[in-house]
Amino acid sequence: MTEDIAGRCAAYLKYRMPEAEDVGIASVGRIFGGASCETYRVRAFWTDGETKVERGLIFRRDSAGGIIETERKVEFHAYHALHGLGLPVPEALYLEEDPQWLERPFFVMEEIEGCTVASAISPALEFGENAAKIGEQFFSILGRLCRLTPESVPELHNCLEPVNPQDVWRRELDYWEKEIDKDSPTPQPVIKAGIRWLRNNPPPPPQKLCFVHGDYRSGNFMFNPQGEIKAILDWELVHLGDPLEDLAWATDPLWEGVDGTVGKMVMLAKAVEIWERASGLKLDPAAFKWWRLFNHIKGMAIWISAGAEYAAKRNLDPIMVVPAWWAGDRHERLIIQFLLDRNQEKGAQA
Repeated sequence: MTEDIAGRCAAYLKYRMPEAEDVGIASVGRIFGGASCETYRVRAFWTDGETKVERGLIFRRDSAGGIIETERKVEFHAYHALHGLGLPVPEALYLEEDPQWLERPFFVMEEIEGCTVASAISPALEFGENAAKIGEQFFSILGRLCRLTPESVPELHNCLEPVNPQDVWRRELDYWEKEIDKDSPTPQPVIKAGIRWLRNNPPPPPQKLCFVHGDYRSGNFMFNPQGEIKAILDWELVHLGDPLEDLAWATDPLWEGVDGTVGKMVMLAKAVEIWERASGLKLDPAAFKWWRLFNHIKGMAIWISAGAEYAAKRNLDPIMVVPAWWAGDRHERLIIQFLLDRNQEKGAQA
Protein backbone atom coordinates (compact mmCIF):
# COMPACT_ATOMS: atom_id res chain seq x y z
CA MET A 1 0.00 0.00 0.00
CA THR A 2 1.27 3.50 -0.73
CA GLU A 3 2.99 5.65 1.88
CA ASP A 4 -0.06 7.87 2.31
CA ILE A 5 -2.16 5.01 3.66
CA ALA A 6 -3.09 6.95 6.78
CA GLY A 7 -4.55 9.77 4.72
CA ARG A 8 -6.34 7.37 2.41
CA CYS A 9 -7.85 5.44 5.32
CA ALA A 10 -8.94 8.65 7.02
CA ALA A 11 -10.56 9.87 3.79
CA TYR A 12 -12.39 6.59 3.37
CA LEU A 13 -13.70 6.55 6.95
CA LYS A 14 -14.88 10.13 6.54
CA TYR A 15 -16.72 9.04 3.37
CA ARG A 16 -18.34 6.17 5.26
CA MET A 17 -19.15 8.30 8.32
CA PRO A 18 -20.17 11.70 6.92
CA GLU A 19 -21.62 12.77 10.26
CA ALA A 20 -18.26 12.27 12.05
CA GLU A 21 -15.84 15.13 12.60
CA ASP A 22 -12.07 15.32 13.09
CA VAL A 23 -11.52 11.89 11.52
CA GLY A 24 -7.88 10.85 11.77
CA ILE A 25 -5.50 7.92 12.00
CA ALA A 26 -3.31 7.52 15.07
CA SER A 27 -1.27 4.60 13.72
CA VAL A 28 -1.06 2.11 10.85
CA GLY A 29 0.83 -1.18 10.80
CA ARG A 30 1.07 -4.10 8.41
CA ILE A 31 0.10 -7.49 9.84
CA PHE A 32 2.31 -10.05 8.13
CA GLY A 33 1.32 -13.68 7.74
CA GLY A 34 -1.49 -13.57 5.19
CA ALA A 35 -0.51 -15.14 1.90
CA SER A 36 -3.37 -14.08 -0.37
CA CYS A 37 -4.28 -10.61 0.89
CA GLU A 38 -2.74 -7.63 2.67
CA THR A 39 -3.87 -6.94 6.22
CA TYR A 40 -3.37 -3.64 8.05
CA ARG A 41 -4.08 -2.64 11.64
CA VAL A 42 -5.41 0.91 11.76
CA ARG A 43 -6.05 2.92 14.92
CA ALA A 44 -8.67 5.53 14.01
CA PHE A 45 -10.25 8.37 15.95
CA TRP A 46 -13.12 10.77 15.33
CA THR A 47 -15.69 12.90 17.09
CA ASP A 48 -19.31 11.80 17.15
CA GLY A 49 -21.31 14.76 18.43
CA GLU A 50 -19.80 15.48 21.81
CA THR A 51 -18.15 12.07 22.09
CA LYS A 52 -14.54 11.39 21.16
CA VAL A 53 -14.16 7.90 19.70
CA GLU A 54 -11.03 5.82 19.20
CA ARG A 55 -11.27 2.37 17.64
CA GLY A 56 -9.01 -0.32 16.25
CA LEU A 57 -9.88 -1.41 12.71
CA ILE A 58 -8.56 -4.02 10.32
CA PHE A 59 -8.29 -3.28 6.58
CA ARG A 60 -8.02 -6.42 4.39
CA ARG A 61 -7.10 -5.69 0.79
CA ASP A 62 -6.59 -7.92 -2.25
CA SER A 63 -2.91 -8.58 -2.72
CA ALA A 64 -1.15 -7.72 -5.96
CA GLY A 65 0.55 -11.12 -5.73
CA GLY A 66 -1.55 -13.54 -3.73
CA ILE A 67 -0.89 -17.28 -3.82
CA ILE A 68 -4.55 -18.12 -4.39
CA GLU A 69 -7.32 -16.17 -6.03
CA THR A 70 -9.87 -15.03 -3.47
CA GLU A 71 -12.58 -12.42 -3.32
CA ARG A 72 -12.85 -9.90 -0.54
CA LYS A 73 -16.61 -9.77 -1.22
CA VAL A 74 -17.11 -13.39 -0.22
CA GLU A 75 -14.92 -13.06 2.86
CA PHE A 76 -16.73 -9.89 3.93
CA HIS A 77 -20.14 -11.58 3.70
CA ALA A 78 -18.82 -14.56 5.67
CA TYR A 79 -17.75 -12.28 8.53
CA HIS A 80 -20.88 -10.16 8.35
CA ALA A 81 -23.36 -13.04 8.22
CA LEU A 82 -21.71 -15.31 10.77
CA HIS A 83 -21.06 -12.51 13.25
CA GLY A 84 -24.79 -11.79 13.13
CA LEU A 85 -25.47 -15.43 14.05
CA GLY A 86 -23.32 -15.21 17.15
CA LEU A 87 -20.27 -17.12 15.95
CA PRO A 88 -16.96 -15.72 17.23
CA VAL A 89 -15.89 -13.73 14.18
CA PRO A 90 -14.99 -10.03 14.00
CA GLU A 91 -17.73 -7.61 13.04
CA ALA A 92 -17.44 -6.67 9.35
CA LEU A 93 -18.16 -2.97 8.80
CA TYR A 94 -17.58 -1.88 5.20
CA LEU A 95 -17.00 -3.59 1.86
CA GLU A 96 -15.37 -1.48 -0.85
CA GLU A 97 -14.76 -2.50 -4.47
CA ASP A 98 -14.08 0.97 -5.89
CA PRO A 99 -10.30 1.20 -6.57
CA GLN A 100 -10.18 4.97 -6.00
CA TRP A 101 -9.61 4.48 -2.28
CA LEU A 102 -6.88 1.85 -1.91
CA GLU A 103 -6.24 0.75 -5.50
CA ARG A 104 -7.77 -2.72 -5.03
CA PRO A 105 -10.92 -4.15 -3.36
CA PHE A 106 -10.87 -4.30 0.44
CA PHE A 107 -13.09 -4.46 3.47
CA VAL A 108 -12.95 -3.07 6.98
CA MET A 109 -13.73 -4.95 10.18
CA GLU A 110 -13.27 -4.46 13.88
CA GLU A 111 -9.96 -5.24 15.54
CA ILE A 112 -10.13 -7.91 18.25
CA GLU A 113 -7.92 -6.53 21.00
CA GLY A 114 -6.16 -8.19 23.92
CA CYS A 115 -5.83 -11.51 22.09
CA THR A 116 -3.10 -13.70 20.58
CA VAL A 117 -2.80 -15.67 17.36
CA ALA A 118 -0.84 -18.89 17.77
CA SER A 119 1.74 -19.93 15.21
CA ALA A 120 0.35 -22.49 12.78
CA ILE A 121 3.57 -24.37 12.06
CA SER A 122 5.66 -23.97 15.21
CA PRO A 123 5.88 -27.39 16.94
CA ALA A 124 5.98 -25.67 20.34
CA LEU A 125 3.05 -25.95 22.70
CA GLU A 126 1.38 -22.55 22.34
CA PHE A 127 -1.57 -22.80 24.72
CA GLY A 128 -0.05 -24.07 27.96
CA GLU A 129 -2.57 -25.13 30.57
CA ASN A 130 -5.42 -23.78 28.40
CA ALA A 131 -4.74 -26.26 25.56
CA ALA A 132 -7.65 -28.61 26.34
CA LYS A 133 -10.03 -25.71 27.01
CA ILE A 134 -9.13 -24.07 23.71
CA GLY A 135 -9.40 -27.39 21.88
CA GLU A 136 -12.92 -27.91 23.23
CA GLN A 137 -13.95 -24.50 21.90
CA PHE A 138 -12.09 -24.84 18.60
CA PHE A 139 -13.75 -28.09 17.54
CA SER A 140 -17.10 -27.08 19.03
CA ILE A 141 -17.15 -23.90 16.92
CA LEU A 142 -16.38 -25.99 13.85
CA GLY A 143 -19.29 -28.25 14.79
CA ARG A 144 -21.58 -25.23 15.15
CA LEU A 145 -20.62 -24.16 11.63
CA CYS A 146 -21.61 -27.63 10.39
CA ARG A 147 -25.02 -27.37 12.04
CA LEU A 148 -25.93 -24.33 9.94
CA THR A 149 -28.14 -25.02 6.94
CA PRO A 150 -26.53 -22.90 4.19
CA GLU A 151 -29.88 -21.80 2.75
CA SER A 152 -30.79 -20.33 6.12
CA VAL A 153 -27.88 -17.86 5.78
CA PRO A 154 -28.75 -16.29 2.41
CA GLU A 155 -26.24 -13.43 2.68
CA LEU A 156 -23.37 -15.91 2.50
CA HIS A 157 -25.06 -18.75 0.64
CA ASN A 158 -26.05 -16.58 -2.30
CA CYS A 159 -22.49 -15.47 -3.07
CA LEU A 160 -21.03 -18.98 -3.09
CA GLU A 161 -20.77 -21.26 -6.10
CA PRO A 162 -23.50 -23.93 -5.97
CA VAL A 163 -22.45 -27.57 -6.10
CA ASN A 164 -24.17 -30.96 -6.18
CA PRO A 165 -23.21 -33.04 -3.12
CA GLN A 166 -21.90 -35.91 -5.26
CA ASP A 167 -19.59 -33.49 -7.11
CA VAL A 168 -18.02 -31.84 -4.06
CA TRP A 169 -14.85 -33.94 -3.96
CA ARG A 170 -14.22 -33.68 -7.71
CA ARG A 171 -14.69 -29.91 -7.82
CA GLU A 172 -12.19 -29.36 -5.00
CA LEU A 173 -9.63 -31.81 -6.36
CA ASP A 174 -9.90 -30.36 -9.88
CA TYR A 175 -9.37 -26.84 -8.55
CA TRP A 176 -6.26 -27.62 -6.51
CA GLU A 177 -4.71 -29.86 -9.17
CA LYS A 178 -5.08 -26.99 -11.63
CA GLU A 179 -3.27 -24.68 -9.18
CA ILE A 180 -0.43 -27.21 -8.89
CA ASP A 181 -0.11 -27.56 -12.65
CA LYS A 182 -0.14 -23.77 -13.07
CA ASP A 183 2.51 -22.91 -10.47
CA SER A 184 4.83 -25.92 -10.17
CA PRO A 185 8.27 -25.27 -11.72
CA THR A 186 9.09 -29.00 -11.92
CA PRO A 187 7.21 -32.32 -12.33
CA GLN A 188 5.50 -33.52 -9.16
CA PRO A 189 5.37 -37.34 -9.26
CA VAL A 190 4.48 -37.75 -5.58
CA ILE A 191 1.61 -35.29 -5.77
CA LYS A 192 0.33 -36.83 -9.00
CA ALA A 193 0.42 -40.30 -7.42
CA GLY A 194 -1.67 -38.97 -4.54
CA ILE A 195 -4.13 -37.38 -6.95
CA ARG A 196 -4.48 -40.65 -8.88
CA TRP A 197 -5.31 -42.48 -5.66
CA LEU A 198 -7.94 -39.86 -4.78
CA ARG A 199 -9.58 -40.12 -8.20
CA ASN A 200 -9.55 -43.93 -8.12
CA ASN A 201 -11.04 -44.05 -4.61
CA PRO A 202 -13.68 -41.27 -4.46
CA PRO A 203 -15.40 -40.64 -1.13
CA PRO A 204 -19.15 -40.88 -0.58
CA PRO A 205 -21.23 -37.68 -0.87
CA PRO A 206 -21.12 -35.55 2.29
CA GLN A 207 -23.52 -36.39 5.10
CA LYS A 208 -24.62 -32.79 4.79
CA LEU A 209 -23.66 -29.94 2.45
CA CYS A 210 -22.16 -27.29 4.74
CA PHE A 211 -20.29 -24.03 4.82
CA VAL A 212 -16.62 -25.06 4.70
CA HIS A 213 -14.18 -22.50 6.09
CA GLY A 214 -11.38 -23.80 3.87
CA ASP A 215 -8.48 -22.95 6.21
CA TYR A 216 -9.75 -23.89 9.67
CA ARG A 217 -6.61 -24.52 11.70
CA SER A 218 -4.37 -23.45 14.51
CA GLY A 219 -3.02 -20.05 13.52
CA ASN A 220 -6.35 -18.78 12.20
CA PHE A 221 -8.03 -17.89 15.45
CA MET A 222 -7.49 -15.45 18.31
CA PHE A 223 -7.66 -16.29 22.01
CA ASN A 224 -7.29 -14.28 25.21
CA PRO A 225 -5.11 -15.01 28.28
CA GLN A 226 -8.05 -16.84 29.89
CA GLY A 227 -8.06 -19.35 27.04
CA GLU A 228 -11.24 -18.10 25.38
CA ILE A 229 -11.45 -18.09 21.58
CA LYS A 230 -12.66 -14.66 20.54
CA ALA A 231 -12.36 -14.78 16.75
CA ILE A 232 -12.09 -17.28 13.91
CA LEU A 233 -10.18 -15.55 11.11
CA ASP A 234 -9.38 -15.85 7.38
CA TRP A 235 -12.66 -16.82 5.72
CA GLU A 236 -11.37 -16.10 2.22
CA LEU A 237 -11.63 -19.76 1.09
CA VAL A 238 -15.16 -20.35 2.40
CA HIS A 239 -17.27 -22.53 0.10
CA LEU A 240 -20.04 -25.13 0.08
CA GLY A 241 -18.73 -28.61 0.62
CA ASP A 242 -18.13 -31.63 2.81
CA PRO A 243 -17.62 -30.76 6.51
CA LEU A 244 -14.93 -33.44 6.68
CA GLU A 245 -12.72 -31.18 4.57
CA ASP A 246 -12.43 -28.70 7.45
CA LEU A 247 -12.05 -31.40 10.11
CA ALA A 248 -9.27 -33.09 8.15
CA TRP A 249 -7.43 -29.79 7.62
CA ALA A 250 -7.81 -28.77 11.27
CA THR A 251 -6.30 -32.10 12.35
CA ASP A 252 -3.61 -32.30 9.68
CA PRO A 253 -0.28 -33.54 11.12
CA LEU A 254 1.37 -30.36 9.83
CA TRP A 255 -0.15 -28.43 12.74
CA GLU A 256 0.48 -30.98 15.50
CA GLY A 257 2.40 -30.28 18.68
CA VAL A 258 5.50 -32.06 19.91
CA ASP A 259 3.25 -34.26 22.06
CA GLY A 260 1.14 -35.37 19.07
CA THR A 261 -1.85 -33.17 19.85
CA VAL A 262 -3.74 -31.88 16.81
CA GLY A 263 -3.28 -28.14 16.47
CA LYS A 264 -1.29 -28.31 19.72
CA MET A 265 -4.61 -28.62 21.58
CA VAL A 266 -6.07 -32.11 22.07
CA MET A 267 -5.50 -35.62 20.73
CA LEU A 268 -7.21 -36.64 17.50
CA ALA A 269 -9.77 -38.94 19.13
CA LYS A 270 -10.83 -36.15 21.49
CA ALA A 271 -11.07 -33.65 18.64
CA VAL A 272 -13.38 -35.99 16.71
CA GLU A 273 -15.50 -36.61 19.81
CA ILE A 274 -15.97 -32.87 20.37
CA TRP A 275 -16.76 -32.27 16.69
CA GLU A 276 -19.31 -35.07 16.52
CA ARG A 277 -21.08 -33.83 19.64
CA ALA A 278 -21.20 -30.23 18.40
CA SER A 279 -22.08 -30.97 14.77
CA GLY A 280 -24.56 -33.78 15.25
CA LEU A 281 -22.68 -35.67 12.52
CA LYS A 282 -20.82 -38.97 12.66
CA LEU A 283 -17.32 -39.37 11.31
CA ASP A 284 -16.99 -41.83 8.42
CA PRO A 285 -13.42 -43.19 8.82
CA ALA A 286 -12.98 -44.03 5.12
CA ALA A 287 -14.25 -40.64 3.95
CA PHE A 288 -12.12 -38.90 6.58
CA LYS A 289 -9.07 -40.77 5.30
CA TRP A 290 -9.81 -39.51 1.77
CA TRP A 291 -10.11 -35.89 2.94
CA ARG A 292 -6.88 -36.16 4.92
CA LEU A 293 -4.94 -37.09 1.77
CA PHE A 294 -6.82 -34.43 -0.16
CA ASN A 295 -5.65 -31.81 2.34
CA HIS A 296 -2.03 -32.93 1.95
CA ILE A 297 -2.49 -32.29 -1.79
CA LYS A 298 -4.27 -28.99 -1.18
CA GLY A 299 -1.48 -27.95 1.16
CA MET A 300 1.11 -28.73 -1.51
CA ALA A 301 -0.80 -26.55 -3.98
CA ILE A 302 -0.64 -23.64 -1.55
CA TRP A 303 3.05 -24.10 -0.73
CA ILE A 304 4.02 -24.46 -4.40
CA SER A 305 2.07 -21.31 -5.23
CA ALA A 306 3.78 -19.45 -2.39
CA GLY A 307 7.19 -20.38 -3.75
CA ALA A 308 6.19 -19.40 -7.28
CA GLU A 309 4.99 -15.96 -6.17
CA TYR A 310 8.22 -15.33 -4.26
CA ALA A 311 10.45 -16.61 -7.08
CA ALA A 312 8.68 -14.36 -9.57
CA LYS A 313 9.12 -11.40 -7.16
CA ARG A 314 5.37 -10.76 -7.23
CA ASN A 315 5.26 -11.12 -3.45
CA LEU A 316 8.48 -10.79 -1.45
CA ASP A 317 6.84 -11.26 1.95
CA PRO A 318 9.14 -13.68 3.89
CA ILE A 319 6.04 -15.69 4.87
CA MET A 320 6.01 -17.02 1.29
CA VAL A 321 9.38 -18.77 1.71
CA VAL A 322 8.89 -20.89 4.83
CA PRO A 323 5.85 -22.87 3.66
CA ALA A 324 7.35 -23.36 0.20
CA TRP A 325 10.28 -25.12 1.85
CA TRP A 326 9.34 -26.57 5.24
CA ALA A 327 5.61 -27.23 4.87
CA GLY A 328 6.02 -28.55 1.34
CA ASP A 329 8.59 -31.11 2.47
CA ARG A 330 6.37 -32.22 5.36
CA HIS A 331 3.26 -32.64 3.21
CA GLU A 332 5.13 -34.52 0.50
CA ARG A 333 6.36 -36.98 3.14
CA LEU A 334 2.79 -37.36 4.42
CA ILE A 335 1.54 -38.16 0.91
CA ILE A 336 4.23 -40.83 0.52
CA GLN A 337 3.39 -42.35 3.92
CA PHE A 338 -0.32 -42.40 3.08
CA LEU A 339 0.31 -44.27 -0.18
CA LEU A 340 2.67 -46.75 1.49
CA ASP A 341 0.07 -47.44 4.18
CA ARG A 342 -2.62 -48.05 1.56
CA ASN A 343 -0.35 -50.47 -0.32
CA GLN A 344 0.33 -52.38 2.90
CA GLU A 345 -3.38 -52.59 3.63
CA LYS A 346 -4.03 -53.85 0.10
CA GLY A 347 -1.28 -56.48 0.47
CA ALA A 348 -2.67 -57.67 3.80
CA GLN A 349 -6.10 -58.16 2.22
CA ALA A 350 -4.73 -60.15 -0.75
